[in-house]
Amino acid sequence: MINREWHLVSRPVGWPKPEDFALVETEVPTPAEGQILVRNKYLSVDPYMRGRMSAAKSYAAPFELGKVMQGGAVGEVVESNAEGIAVGDHVLHFFGWREYAVMDAKHAVKVDADAAPLSTYLGVLGMTGLTAYAGLLRTASFKEGDSVFVSGAAGAVGSQVGQIAKLKGASRVIGSAGSDEKVKLLVEEYGFDAAFNYKNGKVSDQLREAAPDGVDVYFDNVGGDHLEAAIGSLNLRGRIAICGMISVYNNTEPAPGPRNLARLIQTRGRIEGFLVGDHYDLQPEFVSEVGPWVASGKLKYRETVVEGIENTLEAFLGVLRGDNTGKMIVKL
Repeated sequence: MINREWHLVSRPVGWPKPEDFALVETEVPTPAEGQILVRNKYLSVDPYMRGRMSAAKSYAAPFELGKVMQGGAVGEVVESNAEGIAVGDHVLHFFGWREYAVMDAKHAVKVDADAAPLSTYLGVLGMTGLTAYAGLLRTASFKEGDSVFVSGAAGAVGSQVGQIAKLKGASRVIGSAGSDEKVKLLVEEYGFDAAFNYKNGKVSDQLREAAPDGVDVYFDNVGGDHLEAAIGSLNLRGRIAICGMISVYNNTEPAPGPRNLARLIQTRGRIEGFLVGDHYDLQPEFVSEVGPWVASGKLKYRETVVEGIENTLEAFLGVLRGDNTGKMIVKL
């Protein structure tokens, strides 16, 4: 059988281009002892993958040139040479960007297709959901009554941050997004108290209007002018959790830092970056609390679904452009 998989063939400079990648046909691999063969059903494409396309030293090893890339995926086991995982089981793993994947069984986690749609294990109940949960509650030390600002608020992580804050008793939740349609979604469906389109004016001016009493927590997915605006509106002992900075991922020159960092002295504010991989100890707590919210409809989610392995690259580029509402998923 033929297996199609995406390879990185050259390291992008600035915005990734189609010629930096190749969709390659290979033979479907055979699992050895202790391994399983999985037919992927859903693939995840995420902003952090842009960093792994660079050779620069980072928290994750760069993708290797001429080899298949990696990413979150959910699939069905079609062959098993491992105890504890049977043909027909569904598993979550990190061997995406391909139709079939072979792996040691220890690198796969069984998921229940009856408890929730398989795609949710890549989003609202998966890594992006845990990112929102850990970043807000642990890194930003959210407490009841806080005013919260979230950038990239219509994305997979941001939309969940705002809703968790509301469910946990935030006094006010403000979000930024890149279209009037997304702004409407944040307020009318996700329950944000206010939202604005960052393309419609200076972020700092729009944030002051949306949060006249300032913000206690800023969850940063964007960086740049959003981070500077949040520092400008930060209340006494405010906290900023840096999850991502998508505005600078494709820059070829270093981006200038916020010009108002000195204000942190006045506010005694704190900025802290975090990686979800440091917080997997929260996974049981996250699932037990957020799972029922999702099941009951208290926590809503959206997915942008692109069909076909051949369209995985375009889906990834769409994430960088901000085309998605909620989690970007590729359905195979």
